[in-house]
Amino acid sequence: MAELAPLWMFFAVCLVLLAGYPVAFALAGTALAFAFIGELSGVFDPSFLDALPNRLYGIMTNQTLIAVPLFVFMGVMLERSRVAENLLDTMAALFGPLRGGLGISVTIVGMLLAASTGIVGATVVTMGLLSLPTMLKRGYSPELATGTICASGTLGQIIPPSIILVLLGDVLSSAYQQAQLEMGIWSPDTVSVGDLFAGALLPGLLLVGFYILYLSGVAFFRPSAAPAIPAAERTERGLALALRAGKVLLPPLALILAVLGSIMAGAATPTEAASVGAVGAILLAATQGQLTLGKMTEVVRATTQVTSMVFLIFIGASLFSLVFRGYGGDELVEGVLTDLPGGVFAAMFVVMLVMFLLGFILDFIEITFVVVPVVAPILLAMGLDPVWLGVMIAINLQTSFLTPPFGFALFYLRGVAPAEVTTVQIYRGVAPFIVIQAAALAALAWWPELATWLPGVVYGE
Repeated sequence: MAELAPLWMFFAVCLVLLAGYPVAFALAGTALAFAFIGELSGVFDPSFLDALPNRLYGIMTNQTLIAVPLFVFMGVMLERSRVAENLLDTMAALFGPLRGGLGISVTIVGMLLAASTGIVGATVVTMGLLSLPTMLKRGYSPELATGTICASGTLGQIIPPSIILVLLGDVLSSAYQQAQLEMGIWSPDTVSVGDLFAGALLPGLLLVGFYILYLSGVAFFRPSAAPAIPAAERTERGLALALRAGKVLLPPLALILAVLGSIMAGAATPTEAASVGAVGAILLAATQGQLTLGKMTEVVRATTQVTSMVFLIFIGASLFSLVFRGYGGDELVEGVLTDLPGGVFAAMFVVMLVMFLLGFILDFIEITFVVVPVVAPILLAMGLDPVWLGVMIAINLQTSFLTPPFGFALFYLRGVAPAEVTTVQIYRGVAPFIVIQAAALAALAWWPELATWLPGVVYGE
């Protein structure tokens, strides 16, 4: 039975989470309970816990993780300063006269918000509150409207810069070095958050392009599902509309390009670029007259809450991984994956499938801190590219968060959708986007260069 203790630990954590307990305490509490039981029964060596102080000190001194509160601050500030509302109004004025134009506007704004916030829940809720009533009022089918909002909201998983990619990049960096050391490479190569940002950019833009193609196709073949805004209702045209678009679009675009461009150009680390983003978000809010003491207090409080949650989960996951390894969990997982018929392909397929299913009950942060450190060193030791692996994980979980009946994005939108929009309509609406996600995942699996080409060009790797 002791050999199966790692599996029992994992099942126990899932049950505790389903019972409604906070993730960080569920991870830490389950780990301590199994450590105590294992010590009493003589199957667990408590000396494994001696490494916990070093783990915590490593978290405290990790320079990359300082980017997390800064990116969170940037996203929350942009969310509270009506940037999303102004963007949506402007894009609707630009594309609204086209059939499907409002859906395309939602997709583009969702992409910009994803690059600004990187928080799926915040993007889906914001877009649901702002755009869903408008789309329904304009005659869009509930399925198409809800599917577009959910899919656009999950772009925060893959569009850089985002806190999700920062966290995943930090974990993959450690896993890559561990894999190389186990392979006898004593001067290991490194993979940075900037590498992951560059690797995720093309697949993210590819997804956006697929979304827009699908919306254009629906508008062409089913005009009643995605009608155009009547020309009589257009209040601005020509130069006036162009000036308004420039005024609204250029500042957030410049902010995003400054943050992402400085990282990819090597001019700034992710932490330094995140500080630029935070200051830029403050200036952007000030130019729109949204920078007040009350709003700043709200933003700081929200940033503190999200950051505290992330780091508490990180601490709980560190304790969980120590006990998991103390029971031989990493050796168990390695044995299962390496013994699969089909080699690295089968191992990768099983890991992706397990992560997809875990995405129904665990958030990206928990999977990043708990699952990725266990499986990534094994897969990377099999010769997989770390950037490609990271982008595959991000798109896979993005698909999971869209998939009924447990996708997180569906729950977020259901919470803010009008009563006349049914859950079944939301499920039907996301189905075509799930197919698009699966196609993008298959394309990335077939052509890894989609993720590895740009980092090689930018960083000369």
